[in-house]
Amino acid sequence: MVNKEINIKDSILKILFQASGETLSGVRLSEMLDISRVAVWKHISALKENGFGIESRPRGYVLLNPDDLLLPFCFGPGFENRIFHFQELESTMDQAKLLAKSNAPHQSVVIAENQTMGRGRLYRKWFSSRGGLWFTLILKPQIPPVLSYIYNFSASLCLSRTLNRLFDLDVKVKWPNDLLLEGQKLAGLLSEMETKGDMAEFINIGIGLNVNNMPRQYEPKAVSIKDILDKEVSRRLILETFLADFEEQTRIINCRHIIGLWKKQTSTIGSRVRIETFGEIFEGIAVDVDESGALIIRDRAGEIKTIIYGDCFHT
Repeated sequence: MVNKEINIKDSILKILFQASGETLSGVRLSEMLDISRVAVWKHISALKENGFGIESRPRGYVLLNPDDLLLPFCFGPGFENRIFHFQELESTMDQAKLLAKSNAPHQSVVIAENQTMGRGRLYRKWFSSRGGLWFTLILKPQIPPVLSYIYNFSASLCLSRTLNRLFDLDVKVKWPNDLLLEGQKLAGLLSEMETKGDMAEFINIGIGLNVNNMPRQYEPKAVSIKDILDKEVSRRLILETFLADFEEQTRIINCRHIIGLWKKQTSTIGSRVRIETFGEIFEGIAVDVDESGALIIRDRAGEIKTIIYGDCFHT
């Protein structure tokens, strides 16, 4: 019964989505779904409670923001079978790990409207309320683990490039895994990998992007696209554009080329930074990022340090 009710709700959303803003009567929906008008009303009421923007009008029902819907049927045929959408998850990373082990295809995407236990690097809490874009990429690229870092750089590069192109925003990447807008945190990335033999079995990249949410109530140094543009934008347009660019960018892996493009998008090189690693702190001027993704800094004594991993703070 539960699965049947879920299917009916999905069918209602699909019908309203395909109506492209047209109001559909309860009678029409009941005929199309072969259920009573009372059942239509109950399902739509439940969808509203779950956060879907459906408006009841004298002549019927209309989906208010079809461009912001992230259900699989909203995406093109190249993506539809790779989209796994959930209203709420503890973490898209945890769900992606289960799906990756259950034969989810390469470049699948796990999306949650809300995460109750979203996390960033070093298991820091990531506040992920409705209106943001919270998703994890499942990648199965058949590469040795030593090359896995390049997918994280590719993802941050493509996401920053997507936002710059769509909204004319000067989004910068910060080593190793953040996106900044006007110096404030716009997005964060987190990658996890499992190996099998001498190859990567899967690489999962979690991405949290502040879009139409208001993150400053949880994190004063964070910002959303809505904060800057003073309007809501289509999360699906962002995701579709990003996925297309990421797929093209990673079709053939050329580490030198990808790192070169990434460096053109970064605000880290040339900045004074503090890098915190396990048990050590490095401070200095970031002078470069090498082909392996390591950050090169010049400390106060003029010595060059190569840092493979750590939390980076622009100071």
